[in-house]
Amino acid sequence: MAVTLKDVAKRAGVSRSAVSRTFTEGASVSDKTRAKVQKAADELGYSPNALASSLTTGRTKLIGLVSNNFHNPLFLEVFDLFTRGLQDRGLRPLLVNLSDETDPENSVRMLRQYSVDGVIVASSTLPPSFAKAFKDADMPVVHSFGRWSSAPEVHVVGIDNVECGRMAARALLARGYRNVAFLGGPESATSTQDRHAGFMGELSPHPNVTITTSFAAAYSFDAGRAEMQRLLSEDAAAEAYFCGDDVLSIGALSAIREAGLSVPGDIGLIGLNDMEMASWQNIGLTTIRQPIPEIINSSIELAIATVNHPDRHTEARLFPCQIIERATLRPMG
Repeated sequence: MAVTLKDVAKRAGVSRSAVSRTFTEGASVSDKTRAKVQKAADELGYSPNALASSLTTGRTKLIGLVSNNFHNPLFLEVFDLFTRGLQDRGLRPLLVNLSDETDPENSVRMLRQYSVDGVIVASSTLPPSFAKAFKDADMPVVHSFGRWSSAPEVHVVGIDNVECGRMAARALLARGYRNVAFLGGPESATSTQDRHAGFMGELSPHPNVTITTSFAAAYSFDAGRAEMQRLLSEDAAAEAYFCGDDVLSIGALSAIREAGLSVPGDIGLIGLNDMEMASWQNIGLTTIRQPIPEIINSSIELAIATVNHPDRHTEARLFPCQIIERATLRPMG
């Protein structure tokens, strides 16, 4: 038989309401009573019913975690950090896998059904309007890895993707590359658009530099590999590529090596994210590090603050990136 609140009250010698207050966040209970109840609960192996507690507090402690790119191994790191970060704070993630879905209606409906306390949209590809749909439904929401804006409609935590494009362009120029290319993810993705804009903007004052652009079908290894195979088969490969994402870079690296070419001897590559795989010895990808743990921690903190204060002023938190030198670009000088 499951241990009940009544059993704990009897063992502790207190009323059932005292036990209930002990396990209700913010409820008033003396330290002496709390200690007696906790001791009795530990001895009996009692754990409060989270669903029953939500009826009293009006909080489910559920946070909707919405994402759409499970084909990218980076998401395993992101998912691990988000779930552990939420659980460490006494919250429970409710995962929503969008797959190819871009309409927020179904996600809003589902998260309403589960009465989540708040929502974190973890995606660098979805437009700001997707996250805003949750705000319009009166759900506290944070767009993690979202598109930066000086006047965001929802809370955004992430990086300046335009500046990352500029960083990649400067890295290629500094190494003497003059025939360069951007190999992005899906052209409709906001991160692709911004990284491409920064890359092209930084290179536009250099008329001696040839620039080409192509887009992969998805942010995935297979898509990056397929697009590089196409470029190589058409003899259209550049000297160096900013791939806009590590997993695209690693796919491109596979295609280049399969074609009998070397990196960086024949073709240079620079990625973005600094996912764990990028540092593997057989890959050694030069990349732009996105501070993912810091972004996730800040996203969780902001989500909790917004749940507690729904009228909180909307803000955008931006984290700086840095180039991590490895082995896929030729040395400077």
